[in-house]
Amino acid sequence: MNPHALPAEPDQLLAIGLKNLWYPVCPSHFVREQPVSLRRLGLKLALWREADGTLHALEDHCPHRGAPLSRGVIMGDRIACPYHGVQVHHSGTVTKVPGSPGSRMEGLNCVRSFHVQERHGAIWLYNAHENVAEAPPLVLPQELESPEYSHFLCYTEWKGDYRYVLDNVIDPMHGTFLHKQSHSMAEGDATAKFRVRDTEHGFVFEKEGQRDVNFDWTEWGDTGVHWMRLEIPYPKTGGPGGNFIIIGSYTPISPRLAAVFHWRCRKVSGWQRDTWRFLYRNRLEARHWAVLEQDREMMEDMEPDANQREMLYQHDMGIVRLRRHLRQLAQQQIDALGGGRAVQVKAVA
Repeated sequence: MNPHALPAEPDQLLAIGLKNLWYPVCPSHFVREQPVSLRRLGLKLALWREADGTLHALEDHCPHRGAPLSRGVIMGDRIACPYHGVQVHHSGTVTKVPGSPGSRMEGLNCVRSFHVQERHGAIWLYNAHENVAEAPPLVLPQELESPEYSHFLCYTEWKGDYRYVLDNVIDPMHGTFLHKQSHSMAEGDATAKFRVRDTEHGFVFEKEGQRDVNFDWTEWGDTGVHWMRLEIPYPKTGGPGGNFIIIGSYTPISPRLAAVFHWRCRKVSGWQRDTWRFLYRNRLEARHWAVLEQDREMMEDMEPDANQREMLYQHDMGIVRLRRHLRQLAQQQIDALGGGRAVQVKAVA
């Protein structure tokens, strides 16, 4: 069995993450002076930094005997396998075989390589289906990119399929019940009707006739990275900046573990920015973690096959829409990239 074969079924592909998309894989501080091994997206990855901080990522597999490159020695833009010293460039090309100079491996592009970027406290990886010379731009929501906003990264790992995290976030109604004791989600009607509204990059799932009261809507977007956005109205005790905005992106670690990234944002500048950041660290952050823990506990206590035994109703239109769309994307990739057939590792110019 070729480990680089694309899955033949949409659900199998979704379980490990769609190809040719950017994903956040870890907070920046995970990768420091030594190489790091991470399991993400159905892969075992080796990440390291050059002396100037430049990041690189390869599949954590030496082409010689399969030893973990992450246990090796950093040599700038290359990494030397700890087992026999084989040196692999960040492009995936073997540059030197010290024990057998002139080996046929030298010059071969035979290791999966990945483009990585460091943005907003996280390391992002382009999950290309094959080695590519360049990755498309990493385009993120304005709340992360604009200097008009301030934000904090919240990273955690939940024991469960990352798709349950997607289901949780696309479901605004759970806030009315699960989080009803929250300082920011205690208001609003417990009965609601929902609608789906298309946007330039995806869609919004929202309550009809209620806005800026509770967790009233969620947006799902695709800009070469899949993200979700929602707003939580704040009481005046929450400080300056209007509604509290959350940008989320989620990455599979394994079928039973998900990497969960939330950026907590507010539109503030000047003295209000300083006030908000101080207030967040000293009062609000603990409250937000308490709310997130409610979600985590609920998701982790659900059975792995819970989504196979559902009885959905009108409030679940957003879940149905997102699941259907992701399956369509997965099927399109399988048809275009050859599901079930080996993915070739091509040379990088």
